[in-house]
Amino acid sequence: MEYNLPRECIQKFFPSRTCFTFPFPTAPENVSRLERLDPADLSTEFLVVTARFCKFVFDKSEVKKLKDGYTVTGRVLGHLAKTYVDTIASGAVPCLENAVIAMALIENQAAVKEGLEVYQSGMEKLKKSFPLELKVVSSEHQRLSGMATQTFMTRSFRDTDGKHLKSLEEKVNELFDGYLCQNEQASKKRCEDLLSSLSATMNENLKQGIYAKSGGYDLFCKDLEDIVKKYNSQTNKEVKAEAVLKVFLKQKSVDSKAILQADKKLTEKEKKIKEETEKAILLEQEIKAKEEQQRQLLERMEAEKQSNEERMRQMKEKMDEEMRLQREEAERAMDSKLREQAALLEKGFKEKADRMSQEMEEFKRQNAEAESNRAREFAELLENSNKRHEESMAMMMQQHREQMNALQKQMSARPPGGCCIL
Repeated sequence: MEYNLPRECIQKFFPSRTCFTFPFPTAPENVSRLERLDPADLSTEFLVVTARFCKFVFDKSEVKKLKDGYTVTGRVLGHLAKTYVDTIASGAVPCLENAVIAMALIENQAAVKEGLEVYQSGMEKLKKSFPLELKVVSSEHQRLSGMATQTFMTRSFRDTDGKHLKSLEEKVNELFDGYLCQNEQASKKRCEDLLSSLSATMNENLKQGIYAKSGGYDLFCKDLEDIVKKYNSQTNKEVKAEAVLKVFLKQKSVDSKAILQADKKLTEKEKKIKEETEKAILLEQEIKAKEEQQRQLLERMEAEKQSNEERMRQMKEKMDEEMRLQREEAERAMDSKLREQAALLEKGFKEKADRMSQEMEEFKRQNAEAESNRAREFAELLENSNKRHEESMAMMMQQHREQMNALQKQMSARPPGGCCIL
């Protein structure tokens, strides 16, 4: 029984296998310097078996997979081998499952890094064209976010609690916020530069006192109206167009009030009317700026919704693939066990064949349990991801409601009639 224990362990842990028996490679006195031996000093029988083994590996050996169907690439094998060697070197007993867990951590961290690199590389290219419309930035974010998730999914392994996928989502969203801010800053600068250029003549007139005379207020208003019209015609797609114009008009209202009070052509009653009109203009622009914020927030919410739908689709696809691989690996193992049982029966080892029947029943039970657990983990992963999305949307909806309330209050304070400048 003790003699057969290694064989039984091999049979149990490697249900699908092809075994080779290697003869001793050389004379006993040469073993201590085996790595430095000349090939001529190696046993002929050893070389023959080695050649047969290598031919089998290169010609017939299937791609190696872990028990849940994950393909063992050269990189993965390197991680597993290093973990094994380090464990042995430390004096501990190596365990394949522990090595797989350690490898999964390394692979998942690398998968997050690769996904981020895909996203960041694409957004950096887009950044060169800033400022852009929000829908353009959001659209590219969605596309690159999907690519980042796909890159992660391709390499990730056993991210059962979704910790690494969550990390990727958070880092992508953090980067997206940063790019939105940079786009806004670029838009703000372009709008400010444009207004600075358009208002250069007006500023010069202010310095020279052109408006500080009878009828100067109407002239100032006409010049300001021309500036606003030209500005609006050139910034209709800028994300900060309304906000920058709001600041500009507020700044110019200081000059406007001074010019209005100094204009002797206007009566006190007319000045009062002009003041009210100016207040209405500023209020109208403030409303426009808030409406712009609202539109952008709604666009952001729609982009987040679509990104989540794509992410959920990719997660479901990844889960289905992992479940399929797990089933295929279990089926291969079961087929191998059945062939082995048939061989035992053929050779007359009925008792061993009966024991194998019990082992196979236990194997089926374990596989069914593992599949059930995996399905539950996947369901929880999807649920948690969706929950994070709902929380994010709830925060944006709250922001939307607050902006709407502020907007409605301002609109209720708006006097009837329009403003000529706007």
